[in-house]
Amino acid sequence: MTGKEKREEAKNETANKKKHSTRPSEEAAEKETETGQEAGSQEAQKSPEEEQDNQKVLEEIKAIEEKSKELHDKYLRLSAEFDNYRKRTLKEKADMIKTASEDLLRKLIPFVDDVERGLSMVNNSQDINALKEGMNLIVNRFKDFMGQNGVREIEALHQEFNTDFHEAVTKVPAPEEGLKGKVVDVVEKGYILHDKVIRYPKVVVGE
Repeated sequence: MTGKEKREEAKNETANKKKHSTRPSEEAAEKETETGQEAGSQEAQKSPEEEQDNQKVLEEIKAIEEKSKELHDKYLRLSAEFDNYRKRTLKEKADMIKTASEDLLRKLIPFVDDVERGLSMVNNSQDINALKEGMNLIVNRFKDFMGQNGVREIEALHQEFNTDFHEAVTKVPAPEEGLKGKVVDVVEKGYILHDKVIRYPKVVVGE
């Protein structure tokens, strides 16, 4: 066998080896391609029940999204309405306080007039009894006015000392046995508005 023939034979053997070595990989690739095609075909060929279930799920998701949007819009409206209500209530409360103070002050003006007239009588009159009568009239009118507005004097003299209604400024020996633990003198009167103490009477307590 010549050298040329030997070279040709070696070349053929090498080609056969390459052919045999690449064939398994090609076959494996073909199998994978076929498997993928079968899986895709199976996915494409879903049953009507599965399609119906998928459609139902999509509809439920859409319904949930719409409900969520509706609730969010409702929350925004309620939040805005509450903010407007809060602002309106605060304004009404401020106006009420302002109006109440204005009304009270307007009702007090006549008593200022009475006091000024009383002072004028003090300067120009020599009749002490008339002056006393005029001052008592002013005081009684003012007490009536306070009573009409729910303000009344807290009874304290000779009453049992009560920390809920009295403020003790000092203690002294009781002038008699029955006044021990009771108010023996009132330094400053106290007043109550309806059921609330607005000024505690300052009292002296016997012991």
